Amino acid sequence: MISDEVSQNIGVVVAACQTMGFEGVEIRSLGGTAPEHLADAELEDAAATLREAGLEVAGFCPAAMKDRLPISRRQFVAARALVERSARQAHLLGLRAMRVFSFYREGPPDPRRAARAAADVLEGCDLAGVRLLLETGTRTNTPSVGHALTFLEAVGRHDMGILWDPGNTAFSGIASSPCLDDYRQGRHLIEHVHVKDPRGASGYVRLGDGDLPWEGILRTLVEDGYGGWVSLETHWRPGQPLSVDLRDRPWGHAFSAGGFEASVECMQRLRVLRQMVTAS
Repeated sequence: MISDEVSQNIGVVVAACQTMGFEGVEIRSLGGTAPEHLADAELEDAAATLREAGLEVAGFCPAAMKDRLPISRRQFVAARALVERSARQAHLLGLRAMRVFSFYREGPPDPRRAARAAADVLEGCDLAGVRLLLETGTRTNTPSVGHALTFLEAVGRHDMGILWDPGNTAFSGIASSPCLDDYRQGRHLIEHVHVKDPRGASGYVRLGDGDLPWEGILRTLVEDGYGGWVSLETHWRPGQPLSVDLRDRPWGHAFSAGGFEASVECMQRLRVLRQMVTAS
């Protein structure tokens, strides 16, 4: 469960996860503060709260390389500094991996161009031993697994995997193949999965009411022996769809408003789906 989809208060997040039988929390914003601006003490306190409640820290969600393609030296330096800070934060949380993006695109996806920029950003970066997981992002240069594979081949690094978000892929309108065909191209590199349900390009809806076959997706992951996290990223707010800005910058009190009730409903549905898949 991604923390700020429920609340900016880690105690509220913990209570919801315990009630719904969830096992871990992926930390994004807390107390109205974006992830990369959280102080070390805030992260340590959040991690301690989770562990004392019997929950794992399932991930960390900074906005590393979630910006326009860098062109100037200043932009490259800023992008590198954010990656390094985020990696240090992930290490502080005891994580072996964190997610990154492939920069925003201004037209069709160009994963090779994005990879060249990313290679320059990552050259000489101190990643504190943290592995990078490239997310399939709606407005980035890797909206699908296929694009992500092209990016990873071009970037030429062996310390990167894939964070698969089929909701982002569907919502982008870019990918032509069904989500499970897309998944199968790169399943050997997929180490983390985000769960949300879009309906066309209009917005996200309650899990199970959208376009994605989540029962089939979860069943495939189980059959494949997938051992990573499946993390709910609700993105649905009844009666008040998230704006583009809040989808691009998913942190803070405005983002979390209305998220508790929506996330609890989606948590209930994901729990049922999980039970159906594992019982069969």
